[in-house]
Amino acid sequence: MDDNMGNPAGDVLAGVGPRLRALRQARSATLAALATETGLTASTLSRLENGKLRPTLEQLLPLARAHGVPLDDLVAAPPTGDPRVHLRPVRRSGLVMVPLTRRAGGIQAYKVIYPPAGQAPTMHLQTHEGYEWFYVLNGHVRFALGEQEFRLGVGVAAEFDTRTPHWIGSADSRPAELLALFGPQGERAHLAPSRH
Repeated sequence: MDDNMGNPAGDVLAGVGPRLRALRQARSATLAALATETGLTASTLSRLENGKLRPTLEQLLPLARAHGVPLDDLVAAPPTGDPRVHLRPVRRSGLVMVPLTRRAGGIQAYKVIYPPAGQAPTMHLQTHEGYEWFYVLNGHVRFALGEQEFRLGVGVAAEFDTRTPHWIGSADSRPAELLALFGPQGERAHLAPSRH
């Protein structure tokens, strides 16, 4: 007989392992990389994903943070009927990124706030797998793409293949605000821990 029958907490926790594995695989992250990101061991992560270890709150919190999903998504809490996305800003390398979507995987939407020019890390072009789209909501953006450089104002959108070296930042003394869409590879590149 199933130990979880008639036990709502057991029913909820039984599905955590497959969700954790799906979230990690959607990000193309290894157990070792996720272990470094969360402070949990790769062995613990493997046992959680396989259902051989019952998850604790202390384990689920860093996993939710690493995957960029609410804790409710990990445990499949019953829906509340509330469609609002609860905005939780993430700060990385001088940027403020506000997730505007709450489902895991696929295209993710963010409001990104770039600090005023001169207050951000030096311009360092980066590449990663994926495709990115952004729309300037406020301020002016300095956008370097390959050997070209653009100054974009409010109401201008840009889209590009992220395998082309690129960099985005504020073009003047005010912060720049963008609406950005990118897939798992782009999300991982933008939310990766700072190399500084």
